[in-house]
Amino acid sequence: MDVAIIKYNAGNTQSVAFALDRIGVSYCITDDPEEIKAAEKIIFPGVGEASTAMKYLRDKNLDHLLPTLKQPVLGICLGMQLMCKLSEENNTPCLNIFDLTVKHFEATHISKVPHTGWNNLTQTKGWLGSSFEDRFVYFVHSYYVPINPYTVAQTDYIVPFSAAMEKDNFFAVQFHPEKSAEVGEKILKQFLRIRS
Repeated sequence: MDVAIIKYNAGNTQSVAFALDRIGVSYCITDDPEEIKAAEKIIFPGVGEASTAMKYLRDKNLDHLLPTLKQPVLGICLGMQLMCKLSEENNTPCLNIFDLTVKHFEATHISKVPHTGWNNLTQTKGWLGSSFEDRFVYFVHSYYVPINPYTVAQTDYIVPFSAAMEKDNFFAVQFHPEKSAEVGEKILKQFLRIRS
C-alpha cells in the first residue's frame, strides 16, 4: 500500500512512520503535491501550533490541495484541528474541510491544560464502528473540536469533545493512534482498510 505522510512543520511525522513500520505498511514522508495526489491513503499528522503549521501549508500550496483530495485522508491531533474552518489558537483560518471552530480548553481547579494522558472513547460509530467503544487512547492537546454532526467518537475532559470525526473521504482523530499501543495500531489498520 502506498501511504503518504504529509511533511510540514509539525512534530510527529516520525512517530507515525514508526507506527506504520510496526504494522508493515510502506509509506513516504512528503510535502510534494504530486506524490500526495498519487498516494492511496494520506496521513496528516501534527504536533505544534496552528498558525505556523498553516503558513507552511500555504507556502507549499498544500492548503489548496488537501481539501480537494479524493482518497481517504486521516488527520491526527493538530492535523484534525487544521481540517476545521478556524482555530482559536492565534485566531488561525484553517482548511475548512469541516465547517467548525477549534476551541481552547478552560482549565479548572481539578483539570489542567493541556489534556495529557489516556482517556476512553465513547459513542463510537462511523468508520470506527462499535469495536472501540470504551477503549483507551493517548491524548496531548490544549485545543479541541466540540461535538458536532461529524463526530464519530467522544471523550470527556473538562467538556465532552470530538475524539474522532468523519466527512466523506476525510477522517480525523484528536488522540494519537501512533502512541496508543495496540488500540492505536488497530485504529490505524481500520483507516488503512477504508476503500476510496
